Amino acid sequence: MKVSAVVFIDGLVSLTLQKPSEISQNKIYSMEVLASIVAEAVVAIGRPLFGSVYSMIKSTVKFRSYLDFLEKKKKSLMDLRENVKTEMESAEREGKVLSTQVIEWLNEVEKLLIEVNQFQEVKLSRHSVNSRKRYRISREVEGQLKRIEWLLKSGSSHIGVVAVNYSVPRAVEHIPGPSIQDETTASKTLAKTVTLLSDPEVRRIGIWGMGGIGKTTLVRNLNNKLNGTSMQPFGIVIWATVSKNLDIKKVQTQIAERLNLEARKGESIERLAGRIYQRLEIEENFLLILDDVWEKIDLDSLGIPLPEVHTGCKIMLTSRSRDVCRDMMTDEDVKVDVLNDEEGLQLFIRNAGKVVSLENIRPFAEAIARECCGLPLAIITMGTAMRGKTMVKLWKHALNELQRSVPCTGGVEDRLFKPLKWSYDSLEGKNIKPCFLYCSLFPEDFSIEIGELVRYWLAEGLIDEHENSEYSVNRGIALIENLKDSCLLEDGAREGTVKMHDVVRDVAIWIASSAEDGHKSLVRSGIGLNRISAIELSNSLKRVSFMNNKITRLPDCVIECAEASTLLLQGNLPLDRIPERFLQGFEALRVLNISGSRIQSLPLSLLQLGDLRALLLRDCFYLEELPPLEGLSRLQVLDLTATRIRELPRGSGGKGADML
Repeated sequence: MKVSAVVFIDGLVSLTLQKPSEISQNKIYSMEVLASIVAEAVVAIGRPLFGSVYSMIKSTVKFRSYLDFLEKKKKSLMDLRENVKTEMESAEREGKVLSTQVIEWLNEVEKLLIEVNQFQEVKLSRHSVNSRKRYRISREVEGQLKRIEWLLKSGSSHIGVVAVNYSVPRAVEHIPGPSIQDETTASKTLAKTVTLLSDPEVRRIGIWGMGGIGKTTLVRNLNNKLNGTSMQPFGIVIWATVSKNLDIKKVQTQIAERLNLEARKGESIERLAGRIYQRLEIEENFLLILDDVWEKIDLDSLGIPLPEVHTGCKIMLTSRSRDVCRDMMTDEDVKVDVLNDEEGLQLFIRNAGKVVSLENIRPFAEAIARECCGLPLAIITMGTAMRGKTMVKLWKHALNELQRSVPCTGGVEDRLFKPLKWSYDSLEGKNIKPCFLYCSLFPEDFSIEIGELVRYWLAEGLIDEHENSEYSVNRGIALIENLKDSCLLEDGAREGTVKMHDVVRDVAIWIASSAEDGHKSLVRSGIGLNRISAIELSNSLKRVSFMNNKITRLPDCVIECAEASTLLLQGNLPLDRIPERFLQGFEALRVLNISGSRIQSLPLSLLQLGDLRALLLRDCFYLEELPPLEGLSRLQVLDLTATRIRELPRGSGGKGADML
């Protein structure tokens, strides 16, 4: 070794040693470094520089080795990141829930790698860097190396434990529904369907028939039959309700939840499809049941492996149209037939009760059952309506109503419409009919929150206000139970919710759209609308629903809806503005719901709605301010959940208003 330079700085001797082979290539560099150090040290004479100058010399002389070491450690961190990602993808395919700590670690890694890359590109791109800058850069490198070392250490502990404990989804989940065990025709259809499921050559099965004939009930019985069979062949059976207005993301979400895949806010349809596909690929055998299909569905868009590729995959769908089954390329189609007269009568008796055994009632019961044409929904609804009625005149009147002609029913078959309409006409109790029609404002297959529905009814005046608010709420719940007992409402998908059978909803919409008793409605909910046509709105309307669409803007004009008491606009995420003139024609509004939109403020015309009882602005994440609300003296409910509003303007709401 040869001493290439000796520097004396305030008693400090620094030797730079080099191999002879390195002298020529580093001579100029070493001289520049040392000259710079001497110059900087002379300026600092008289100060206690031993520690800081030594650090400067050390950092500057080792400048290149620091940079090389940084690149090496960066590569180690990138390799570890890829290993963790690989384990995460494997865990996701198995339906496991990823550890929050692992996700946070990955975010920190990505953030640091961006910083390091930018540092290397910007600060090291210059051809010459003087010693002062080398020293400063060396200190930055030291800081980045410490952070990389910490992430390498903490990341190593994540290998093998990227997922938290999770519950393996049950192979089959029981779905509540009426049994068809005593129905010969339906039982034969069920047996045929089970046989087709076990046929390896049959991968796609279509179940079709008119609305209300029992397709969903049949497939629910099939699902529950598999649930009760220890030798059932599927690793998992997945049920997803599709409905008339196809929403791919909604169907995907049902599938993902069944697979225990973690929901991710803002995730695209394509990304979720990829995760579903990866998860189902590892299932040796699975059955996907798509209920209530109205049009062809691209299985790829859902993330479902094609049965022709994944031989353990089977698809079953229900539809009113055989053409839809053909469009879905079903291998076998099963038609659900109506019940024969004896089966129809027995189903009617089970719902009407012992009163049918009375000698003077029995002939009318048999005739009414025949008028229902073997349609289970009609039979159950009529039987329930007649339960416990012993007066012959009531039975005779019911039969006469079923036998008379009815007007056009907007797509609902006459033989199904008549018994459902009669069941509606038979509802007894104050305001129970408008309460039932109110439920049709919500989209098809929508699970309605019972608490919210009762608030709507209270705001509309369909339930009398009472000094004791609990009494009024209980009255609303009693009305809901009455409608459920009449088979006009059923339990929703979640606890505390209710929904309408799609055929019952069709009938309710028809009744509400042609009503002449002050309860006329315009229902355009959940059908994918981009804008509202002012032509559809008029003074004859009592209730208007455009909820759960994709509306981007509202008419910027005065809409003549002076009688409308409810306007539902929630669930239109693209909507970012309420024009000033739009609300001016809705002067009688009692319920206004704009939840789940992008609005940032409300127009001053809102203050003209003196009868407003409920203003719902939940999940309006961009809403920052409200106009003074002292003019809304009757406001009872103001829902500002998940908005940016932190302080209410003075005089907000009427006396006793509930702020949510």
